[in-house]
Amino acid sequence: MTIPVAFLLGLLSGLKARGKGYDDLLAEAGIPLALLEHPGARITAQQYAQVFRGAIERFGDEGLGFFSRPLKLGSFALLTRSALGARTLENTIQRMSHVFWLLQDDVALELHREADSACLVFRFSSPQVAEQTFLHALLLRVFWRLLAWLAGGRMPATRFDFPFARPPYAGNYSKAFPADISFEQPQTAFWFDATWLQRPVRREETALRHFLADAQANIILPRRSDDVVSARVRSYLHICQPVWPDLATTAESLHVSVATLQRKLAQEGTSFQLLKDDLRRDTAIVRLNTSSVSLAELARELGFTDSAAFQRAFKSWTGTAPGTYRRGKQD
Repeated sequence: MTIPVAFLLGLLSGLKARGKGYDDLLAEAGIPLALLEHPGARITAQQYAQVFRGAIERFGDEGLGFFSRPLKLGSFALLTRSALGARTLENTIQRMSHVFWLLQDDVALELHREADSACLVFRFSSPQVAEQTFLHALLLRVFWRLLAWLAGGRMPATRFDFPFARPPYAGNYSKAFPADISFEQPQTAFWFDATWLQRPVRREETALRHFLADAQANIILPRRSDDVVSARVRSYLHICQPVWPDLATTAESLHVSVATLQRKLAQEGTSFQLLKDDLRRDTAIVRLNTSSVSLAELARELGFTDSAAFQRAFKSWTGTAPGTYRRGKQD
């Protein structure tokens, strides 16, 4: 899995606004500074989580500089632990809303209901804090995933509302926010079926300790898509490596016609070629960051006729040459 560099820039924007340097954090994660200049560039999920953890540990602020005062280390654990023992998810939200307000002064959580739907609204009291667009996305992601985990692992959202204009990289939001997405809304919120409010909290202290041991990865990294056909195609392509089967071969292996496979993938908002290219792109980025494989060999692994064809495709996927990633690793 890879993450758009635009999300990394958002993650670091609070630190940058406070004059905090982070070049060494990027170097430790093997991320070359040159990648930050290419909007289409991507980093591995492991690199993203490493920078997230490193920034928190380095500056002692779980709020990453976004709030008017730091969130001290242990704030997230306290917030999560406050939910244990709650009878229902509604009771959990009430507890967490209270604790979150005690930890900072800038954002209040409000639970609203509308017919059969419920939503958790993030009410910003500080205009300066509200201007930081990445914070809205971060809060939505953190609280939605946390509530889903407390409810047993899944709590499908039906809509995510953002108060700012659609950003240029909004096409990448779908994996982090797998539901309808609306921009230029009056408030930051996520919506879900109101019946979830009466679900019991299904986690205990032992599970909490395991969850907190890798909380950043559990919360901020997108889950694999629940789209059934897309997942089957990705799995098939993955196990076939270094052979990269074509559409017809893949359809036959899944026991469907080519037309049926194309139709089902279209219903899930993707296509065979997009899935194949995404997997080849992510595999290339991981290999460039974790090995010394030559570009010629990597091209063969990914099913390209030669290194030049691979490099052209890689640049079309990420906006930069594969050598940029390799130089970052060597540095």
